[in-house]
Amino acid sequence: VQLQASGGGLVQAGGSLRLSCVASATIYSIDVMGWYRQAPGNQRELVATITKGGSTDFAESVKGRFAISRPSAGNTVYLQMNSLKPEDTAVYICNAEVAYTDYVRQEFWGQGTQVTVSS
Repeated sequence: VQLQASGGGLVQAGGSLRLSCVASATIYSIDVMGWYRQAPGNQRELVATITKGGSTDFAESVKGRFAISRPSAGNTVYLQMNSLKPEDTAVYICNAEVAYTDYVRQEFWGQGTQVTVSS
């Protein structure tokens, strides 16, 4: 599975950006899709995930500001980021978890898209 992310850029604090990630076609089920981020000198951290059933999970730091969606539980996931803060600056990386069976899963990662929030 290949993941193609887009939508990053430079925005002022308080602004908004929308990230998109498209997964290549697969005969297997993509159970979970989501976004992680990594700032220089920091470890990669979860931003938001969404399951095929629509369940979502968010980092505490983005709750109420970010929204994640996955239309028709398909292979595209969006991250709407509002009220952006300088501390949201990072490379945002798309993630997908493929379920080959109930017990065998594999994670795939995109190339990342830079988000820079100026103060």
